[in-house]
Formats: sequence, structure tokens, C-alpha cells
Amino acid sequence: MKTAQGWRLGIGDIQFMTGPRHQLQLKSPMWIIALVSLVSVLLIGSYFYPRQSYAVYYIFSSSGCKSISEWLPPTPSRVFTDEEIAARVVSRELLKISIQSKNPKIAFMFLTPGSLPFEKLWDKFFHGHEDRFSIYIHASSEKPRHVSRYFVDRDIRSKKVVWGTVSMVDAERRLLANALQDPDNQHFTRSCVPLHKFDYVYNYLMDTNMSFIDSFEKPGPHGNARYLEHMLPEVKKDFMKGAQWFSMKRQHALIVMADNLYCSIFKQYCKVAFCLNMVCYVTYS
Repeated sequence: MKTAQGWRLGIGDIQFMTGPRHQLQLKSPMWIIALVSLVSVLLIGSYFYPRQSYAVYYIFSSSGCKSISEWLPPTPSRVFTDEEIAARVVSRELLKISIQSKNPKIAFMFLTPGSLPFEKLWDKFFHGHEDRFSIYIHASSEKPRHVSRYFVDRDIRSKKVVWGTVSMVDAERRLLANALQDPDNQHFTRSCVPLHKFDYVYNYLMDTNMSFIDSFEKPGPHGNARYLEHMLPEVKKDFMKGAQWFSMKRQHALIVMADNLYCSIFKQYCKVAFCLNMVCYVTYS
């Protein structure tokens, strides 16, 4: 009878390998040293010999961005108010460096309810002097029909004007504000009909250092009777009436546009007076 024999693995059955042990050795990182050296050389070269990347310049330059801006919707524009136009003109003149205009012009400003009755006469006056004048038209009642090419597309945004009221002052300030936006306009005039040739008027106004404003004393409801003591102390009692005709230099036109004190006083108190039973009254709000 055979008996089962078991086999046990003992310590003596294990064979140990003798001899030296070999560890895995890493190769020398020569490629890392070469890469660092190359980057260092490029950095040093770019420091001493800077070059401009034309590709980057094209992407970030304004000319390169034009193609992108063409895809964008146009910026909506709005019409500036009279006060905004006046403020922009005055602030721009105060901040800019004074430079003599290479092409000084006279700004002819027309305040009219509609079409100009002497437009054909003005056409002959302006003919041959196209680079020495500019035209601005304030039509308060209806859009004028022009017969002269010099007056086409020269209408500014206008509002209703009532004779003898401060709305006439507002209209003339509106004309000045539009004319002052052209830096070549050096003289500003409100005229009715030309009495001399263009060369005579141009040379006379450009050579003078004075402005001309119509001012006189006129008793009655449409003159001195408009004065009120509420206008003191800014406006004295030696009140003078002035017509709408004037001719002034650029620096004086800027003073008119920059004023808010006197203009607000006249708007509040200087109204049309009327007489009833020999007693004069002044209507004001």
C-alpha cells in the first residue's frame, strides 16, 4: 500500500544567486543642455538685436484691424444739442495750441425765415473766391429754395424765431457755434446785401483787429423800456439796444459762445414791452 508523501519547500531548497548586482543607469541628458543653450542664445540675440514681428504688427495694428471693423455694425450717431455744440467748440478752442490758419476765411451767416431774396446778388459777390469764404443759413420757418450753388447744402439745424425776442439771439449763437467748428473761419459776419466787392470786404475784415457790433440808445417799448432793475448788478442802467447785424473776430465770437451769465439774464428779464394808456409794461416770466 502506497502512502502519500507531501513535499514542503524549505529554506534549504532555495538557491541564492551570488555575484555583483547591476543597476539601470540613465543616459546623460545632453538634449536638455542643448535646448537650454539654444534658448539662451535666442534670448540674448533678441535683446541686442530686436526685430519687429510683422505678423504680430499686422494683427494688432489699426490697419490690420480694419478688416475686422468692417464686420461690425456702424456706431449710431446722434444730433448734438445747441448747448453741446457750443461747449464742444469752446472747450476745443481753449485746449488746442494756437496755430495761424493757412487759409483764413470769412463766415457769412444768414438768418432768414425762408428763401433769401438777394441770393442771386450774393452769387455774383462770391464768384471766383470759393476758397476764402463759408456760408451758414438759419431758416426759421421753411426750407429755403436756393438758386445759387454756393448756398446748396449750407442750411444748419434751425428753430422758430420770433422778431424782438431772445429767440433771435439763440439763432445767432446757433450760427456762430456751427461756423466756429471750421478752424479756418477767422471772421464772422451777419449781413443783408453786399455793398462792395469781395476783395475789398475780405481785405478790410482780415486786416483789422476789431469787431463791429451795432449798439445805440433807443427810447420806447422796443428799446430802453426793456430794461429792468432785476438785471442789476451785472447789467447797468445805461442800457443800449443792438441790432442783429454784426461782424466779429474769432476770439470775440468765442467769448460770445462761452458766456452764460449775461445771456441767461437777458433771457429771463429782457422782454418786449408794450404801452397801455401811456404806461409802459414789460412782460416777463
